[in-house]
Amino acid sequence: MFTGIITALGTVREITPLGAGSDMRLVIEAPWADTASIPLGASIACSGCCLTAVALGPDWFAVEASAETLSKTVLGSWKIGTHVNLERPLKVGDELGGHIVAGHVDGVGRVLSAVPDHGSTRWRFEVPHALGRFIAPKGSVAVNGVSLTVNEVDGATFGVNIIAHTAAVTNFGQMAPGDAVNIEIDTVARYVARLTEYK
Repeated sequence: MFTGIITALGTVREITPLGAGSDMRLVIEAPWADTASIPLGASIACSGCCLTAVALGPDWFAVEASAETLSKTVLGSWKIGTHVNLERPLKVGDELGGHIVAGHVDGVGRVLSAVPDHGSTRWRFEVPHALGRFIAPKGSVAVNGVSLTVNEVDGATFGVNIIAHTAAVTNFGQMAPGDAVNIEIDTVARYVARLTEYK
């Protein structure tokens, strides 16, 4: 489990196709001082997608992504040099500064606009229609793994505000209208909707 509070901005260093090109191995450069001490098999959220560390170095870690993951997330579009939001898993007793994030991407959204709004930037996103009903004003959503509070919702579109600090320490600083993003809906919303359907 994660919180959606990004702790580092990594960079894709290497990409190697696996399984006749259906899967891929990614080497991600990370600015953590203790990258080599991360246990093999540990989970790391990479722009919101929970991946398993399969190899480690002094300033990098490697993960493998299956064809299923590549088809349901933005990972398949990553290139060498792509900036990746990184978060290591929540430990019992850690501060929960964002919201509960599983690292299970629900779908791919798209940036519609980014407009200056006083000292922050108002971002608008479009999500697949099936996900729109899970996003509520003043609720939580994870965009590329970043825990955000929803400002407004209109069908399958929603808006959030990003302050300068968040843009500087996440890949929001490199994003632009038209870009695809990983979307994870709030866990509570998922279960409330399922209970409603079941009744």
